[in-house]
Amino acid sequence: MADYYEILGVDKNASKDEIKSAFRKMARQYHPDVNKAPDAEEKFKEIGKAYETLMDDDKRATYDRFGEDGLKNAGFDTQGPFAGGFGDLSEIFASFFGDFGFGSARSNDPNAPRQGEDLRVDVEIEFEEAVFGCQKDIKIDHLEECEICHGSGAEPGTEPVTCTTCGGSGKIKHVTSTPLGQFAQITACPDCRGSGKKIGSPCHNCKGHGRVEKEKKLEIKIPAGVDSMSKMRLSGEGDCGINGGPAGDLYVVLHVKPSEYFNRDGINIITTLDITPAQAVLGDTVEIKTLDGNRKIQVHAGIQSGNMLKIRGSGVPHIQQPSRRGDHIVVVTVKIPEKISDEERELYKRLYEINMGKKPVESLKEKVKGAFR
Repeated sequence: MADYYEILGVDKNASKDEIKSAFRKMARQYHPDVNKAPDAEEKFKEIGKAYETLMDDDKRATYDRFGEDGLKNAGFDTQGPFAGGFGDLSEIFASFFGDFGFGSARSNDPNAPRQGEDLRVDVEIEFEEAVFGCQKDIKIDHLEECEICHGSGAEPGTEPVTCTTCGGSGKIKHVTSTPLGQFAQITACPDCRGSGKKIGSPCHNCKGHGRVEKEKKLEIKIPAGVDSMSKMRLSGEGDCGINGGPAGDLYVVLHVKPSEYFNRDGINIITTLDITPAQAVLGDTVEIKTLDGNRKIQVHAGIQSGNMLKIRGSGVPHIQQPSRRGDHIVVVTVKIPEKISDEERELYKRLYEINMGKKPVESLKEKVKGAFR
């Protein structure tokens, strides 16, 4: 597989406008309706795959660092927009990238194969499931081909007939005369609703639509290291196509529940640790909670509030390299006690005298207590 930038003939620092401009030029050159060379169709697929990747910020960043294998490991679809088959190539091309004016006769055929609609499902997962990956069972409602009429929309034993109103074109041309001349307007045929065919006896199961809505269960594998709003594309799991066209795709959007203890910063985990002034001065060994279970860490003597301790390799797995993990960063806070015992107060007074060379000023509350004593 050639480099995506080389396929489109652009520099690695090319802007999206430059990529889009290069794609338009290449697509016109290799579109199978224009270029009859044996390898034109395959070249056109490569162009579509390169364009789709480089126009997506997340995909492009992953591709720049790890190549096509990195896209696969990250759970991105690498088949490109035409992997499911071309069907009516002009129509798929126009719907995905816009109309570039090929004007092919096939794109005007109302009975040409058309790709099914893409679907989206939102899935909520726990914080730890996002960190380490998991499998989830989901349910979706999507359109499947009617098993009774096999997509024709006609009751078994009957066949759709060519619409006599539009002659099978699915379109009606209206010509209006005005003082400025004649104006033509093309609209969908009202009798066949743009299909070019009329169904005398609609299928009792799908009511003539050729597709029925059904619930489908899917088991999806969520890779380690995903975060909120990460997207997964499941090719061909959307609505089924029309007239034998390929199915659409299913996009799974992930939502990660926040953790009560852990905070995430990229692939690093951040937690806080409250310690006493005595622990800060003398140092201590304390136990903290990590993603891998409880762990003892050393707080060195003289640590200051706001200092950070780092546990390497105990963070979130890198989504492209699951064996590589971020760090667990512990932010230390020296907690000043709001209430202390009389014994502690005497010790703090003695410490004050040692540090400051004088006795501390007694508060009004202490003076009153002393008078009663």
